[in-house]
Amino acid sequence: MTSREASQAPLEFGGPLGVAALLILLPATMFHLLLAARSGPARLLALPAYLPGLEELWSPWALLLLFIWLGLQVALYLLPARKVAEGLELKDKSRLRYPINGFQALVLTALLMGLGVSVGLPLGALPGMLLPLAFATTLTSFIFSLLLYAKALVAPASALAPGGNSGNSMYDFFLGRELNPRLGSFDFKYFCELRPGLIGWVFINLALLMQEAELRGSDSLANHLINGFQLLYVGDALWYEESVLTTMDIIHDGFGFMLVFGDLAWVPFTYSLQAQFLLYHPQPLGLPMALLICLLKAIGYYMFRGANSQKNTFRKNPSDPSVAGLETIPTATGRQLLVSGWWGMVRHPNYLGDLIMALAWSLPCGLSHGSLPSRAIPSAALLLRPLLHCIAGAPRGQR
Repeated sequence: MTSREASQAPLEFGGPLGVAALLILLPATMFHLLLAARSGPARLLALPAYLPGLEELWSPWALLLLFIWLGLQVALYLLPARKVAEGLELKDKSRLRYPINGFQALVLTALLMGLGVSVGLPLGALPGMLLPLAFATTLTSFIFSLLLYAKALVAPASALAPGGNSGNSMYDFFLGRELNPRLGSFDFKYFCELRPGLIGWVFINLALLMQEAELRGSDSLANHLINGFQLLYVGDALWYEESVLTTMDIIHDGFGFMLVFGDLAWVPFTYSLQAQFLLYHPQPLGLPMALLICLLKAIGYYMFRGANSQKNTFRKNPSDPSVAGLETIPTATGRQLLVSGWWGMVRHPNYLGDLIMALAWSLPCGLSHGSLPSRAIPSAALLLRPLLHCIAGAPRGQR
C-alpha cells in the first residue's frame, strides 16, 4: 500500500482524536481496575477511594524487576527451538521464520521460579508491587512504541502495515507503522505477543495465591480454580504457539502502542483481576459449584480450541482434508471466510468459547452483589478481557 493509498483509507477508532483518547483511556482503565480490585467496596463505576501519588507509583526496583523479567524472556526466546516455522507470505513474496519455543520458555521459567522460591525468592511480595510494576510497564510501553515508530520511518514501503501508514503521526504511533519490526532475526511483535505478558500473568496469579495463603493461613479453592484455569489457557496458547502466525495481529496489524501496551501491560495486570479480587475479598466456594464451574470451563475450552484449530488449519492450507470440504465466502480483500464447521454454528465461535471460559474464571469470585456499581470487578474482567481484540478490529472476519 502506497502512502497515497494509505491516506485515502478510512481511519479506525475515530481517527487521530479517537486514538489520542485511547492513549489516555486504556492506561487509565487499567489503573482504575487495579485500584478498585483492592478497595473495600470494589466499586467499578465509582472513583477509587484514593489516588496514589507519584511516590507510590514510581519505583526503580519495579523498573529493574521489569527489565530482569523481559531480559529472562528474551534469553529464553533465543534458546534453540524445538521447531522453526515459516509465517504466511508477505507482500514481497518472502516468508519470515519464527522459533516455536514458547512452551519451553514457560516450563523453564517455572523451574527457575521454583528454584528461586526454594532459596528464598519472595514471590509472595509481588502483589504489593503491582501498582509500581504497572506504572513502569506503561512507561516502558510508551517509550518502546516511540522507538518502534522511529524505526518504521526508515523501513521500506514493503515492510509497512496496511493500516498504520496513514501519514498522521499519532494515529500511526497507536496502530504501528511497521508490520514485522525485527532486529536481525529477533521479531519484536512475535516475542511480545505470547511471552512476557502471558507468562507474567501466570506468575502474578501464583504470587497472589501465595500471598492469600500467607494472610489467611491457607489458600482458597476459588483461587486454585482461577490459577488452574488461567494456567491452562496460557499453556494452550504456548503449546499451539505456531497458530499465532495466522492471526490478524501477526499478518495484518502493525506493531505500535495498541499491541505493545496490550501485550506487556493490559494482559498481565487486567487478566489477573479475578485473583487480585479474591486476595482482598475472599469468597466461599463449595465443591458442587466448583464442579459446575469446571464443566463450564471445559465446554468453553472445547469450543475455543476446536474453532481456533480449524481456523488455523484453513489459513495455512485450505486444501487440508480436515477443512477442504467446508463452505466459504469471498471478501473484498480476496480472502475466504469459513461459513460452515464451527463457523456454521455461530459467527465467532472462538470468541464465544473465550467468553465462556472467562465466565468460568469469574464465577469463583461469587455473586454476592448483583448490581454493577458494587463488587463487579470479576465481571469487569470478563467484559474487558476481549476489549483490545475489539479495538484491534476483531469483527473483521475470523481474527
